[in-house]
Amino acid sequence: MNNKSDWRNWNVAITGINARSDNPGPGCAVARSIKESRRFRGRLIGLGYDVLDAGLYNRDIFESGYLIPYPASGEHALLERIQEIHAVEPIDAIIPCLDSEMVSFIRIGSALSELGIRMLIPDREQLMARAKSSLPELCQSVGLDTPEIRTISDPRFFESFNDFEDNSWQFPIMLKGIFYDAQVVYSREEARAVFGRLVSTWGFPVLTQKLVKGDEYNLTAIGDGTGSMYGEVMMRKRAITEKGKAWAGVTMNDPDMKEAASLLVQKLKWKGPFELEAMRGSDGRLNIIEINPRFPSWIYTTTGVGRNLPLTLLQMLADDYGSIHFDPPRCGMLFVRYAEEMLVELSEFESVFVKGSAMTNRAVARPLEYSEFGADR
Repeated sequence: MNNKSDWRNWNVAITGINARSDNPGPGCAVARSIKESRRFRGRLIGLGYDVLDAGLYNRDIFESGYLIPYPASGEHALLERIQEIHAVEPIDAIIPCLDSEMVSFIRIGSALSELGIRMLIPDREQLMARAKSSLPELCQSVGLDTPEIRTISDPRFFESFNDFEDNSWQFPIMLKGIFYDAQVVYSREEARAVFGRLVSTWGFPVLTQKLVKGDEYNLTAIGDGTGSMYGEVMMRKRAITEKGKAWAGVTMNDPDMKEAASLLVQKLKWKGPFELEAMRGSDGRLNIIEINPRFPSWIYTTTGVGRNLPLTLLQMLADDYGSIHFDPPRCGMLFVRYAEEMLVELSEFESVFVKGSAMTNRAVARPLEYSEFGADR
């Protein structure tokens, strides 16, 4: 066990380190925020699911990288792998950054704690209460608006739009995977195709949500588990990818967004990072679209506007609340995402592919079988 008590010297493992242009994981941005702080002197460890996850090779941010089993492999496989890594390179904290892995990390939380590994994540009840299918009930309980959502398991649902008495279900609509992924569809044919893709990727059911036209606002912050919210930063999306992810955005301050987030954090007693997504329609009303249980991919923007939330998370994990200080975030700052090539020695790629790890002058944990990191995507 690593007994270092000072968070500034911790070994911090971070997941979600892919850099796909249409749907990047938050992990590299989380790591970048921590790495660039002069206060942090520890090591960052990248935990990837695929041999092409960029964070496995980015030595400007991560000192080492390891493959871990896909969430479909179950929490026991995940725990075994983390134990192997921990035996080679003691881990003080893990920051999970993907929706699909959250249940597994919740289930192994006690076992990790016994190893001295800290996490700030919600419990299962909190996670389920903010799930897409539960969102209308949650928002109604605190007086917030949200579009109607239906859970569907049969694509024939799209054929019956005109059968509803109020004829309220009309294209375009939003289709969402049960864990992740969302796409606007404009016809029955497109809806059936996207339905099939979501089922093949995430399984049943699929969620359909009425589309609110307007401007999308996002807020990210950290809940302390008692109902308090720390370090909120807001932005308005200015450009999105095909999957609706922010490609560009402008930081801003919206009192309604802050109040909505505060109400939800208080209601859930939320613990850990989160992202609140909302649409402000042409009528000016704010509609809550989604609550994501982790940092967003644009999290580096919080560092750029004076609120380094990933670093704050480490302070909260260390119960070092006295050193947390926030200046007002800078509004009117534009972020634009870009893609760049990263050159990797073939030998390092082969090390990840064969051994499941990329390190320099260190022992490595047991190699993962190919089926563990490649077959259960």
